[in-house]
Amino acid sequence: LAASYYFYLSWNVELVFLIVFTTAVSYVSALVIEKKRGGTAARLCLCATLVVSLGVLFFYKYFDFLAGSVVAVANRFGAGWAPFSLGLMLPVGISFYTFQTLSYVIDVYRGDLPAERHFGYYALYVSFFPQLVAGPIERPENLLPQLRADHKFNRDDTAAGLRLMLTGFFKKIAVADLCAAYVVPVFSEPERANGMSVILAAVLFAFQIYGDFAGYTDIAIGCARVMGIKLMKNFDRPYTAESIKEFWARWHISLSSWFRDYVYIPLGGNRVKTSRWILNILIVWALTGFWHGAQWNFILWGLYYAVLLLCEKLLWGEALKNLPSAVQWIYTMLLVIIGWVLFDKTDFAQLGHVIGVMFSFVPTGWTTLLAGDVSKLFNLALIIPGILFSFPVAGKLHIQEKGTVSAIAVNLMYIALLAVCIAFIISSSYNPFIYFRF
Repeated sequence: LAASYYFYLSWNVELVFLIVFTTAVSYVSALVIEKKRGGTAARLCLCATLVVSLGVLFFYKYFDFLAGSVVAVANRFGAGWAPFSLGLMLPVGISFYTFQTLSYVIDVYRGDLPAERHFGYYALYVSFFPQLVAGPIERPENLLPQLRADHKFNRDDTAAGLRLMLTGFFKKIAVADLCAAYVVPVFSEPERANGMSVILAAVLFAFQIYGDFAGYTDIAIGCARVMGIKLMKNFDRPYTAESIKEFWARWHISLSSWFRDYVYIPLGGNRVKTSRWILNILIVWALTGFWHGAQWNFILWGLYYAVLLLCEKLLWGEALKNLPSAVQWIYTMLLVIIGWVLFDKTDFAQLGHVIGVMFSFVPTGWTTLLAGDVSKLFNLALIIPGILFSFPVAGKLHIQEKGTVSAIAVNLMYIALLAVCIAFIISSSYNPFIYFRF
């Protein structure tokens, strides 16, 4: 717990009171809910926790955005209001630890989980440093018992955890950051880009965000594994999916399953009339998009996937299953890549330009990224095997018999990965993880 709070304090001392406050409110509420289960006091405590936790999240993450949106709409009708903003700093990891506290209190309210009596263990569940800032969003029934258990040093866990951490560093440094070298120049000034340069940047951004986010998840899960704690899986080879539904069963699993269990199912899920089910899907995916950030493009991104999932269920899902697997994969990847463009571009004018250029079918622009810089060709040669290694091969390399030739080869490969990571760290500047801003 001390290490976790030191980890958080190293980012910002002033805002540590937020995580302490959210932790204390949810801890006390759960104790009251368990004691007064089924009564008015329990319902009031649940409501209080929802209001406090979501209120803090809303205020720090969304207030300036919504205030600005209201002013912009009012000025459209001639109100003449001055821009208004509190200039609030977004607390790191607030979206992740808020959802963890909510899942704990809701599970206690449902009777699925006993309230944790020890405040220290509960505070550690909320602030556990490997996954505090970018997940995975843990469930109390998985993490709390492990925090209470006695973990002795285990050589196999330590080795597996370190390998997983190294894989994560490789995904971030040798895949995501190299892809960013191509993506950022194009996406930062899309008006100057055209043709294949935009298409290439869009494809590489898909691998950038995967390498970045899945890389962090690997580091978090591996770090916890070294200490004997097993966090939930957050990615399962998402870019091998053959439908949008399958993609979201493999991507950011802890978030999609959280919305399923705590929003979609309580709304009635698919056990309601078709019109209500469609509304449930739209609500859940609008919230999923809004969770990612205080910008309209995130809501659009969420609704984009809602529409695709509805279409797969109601229109072309059965026909899609009858197509060759390669066609299903191409269909999925094309829609996912378009989705990542919606995710990245907060400016709708730039978004429209990028989408328009992507589908203009003008076969020019390769030189925008490659001409005049031999190092870019070398880096591109590294990106391709890096992508192939980091998904889906890397996760299986530790499954080897000890002492065999294959095991020795795998260990040599990890040593090579370590050397590559160190080389890139030395030669590059700091590149923060994309999901840190959520």
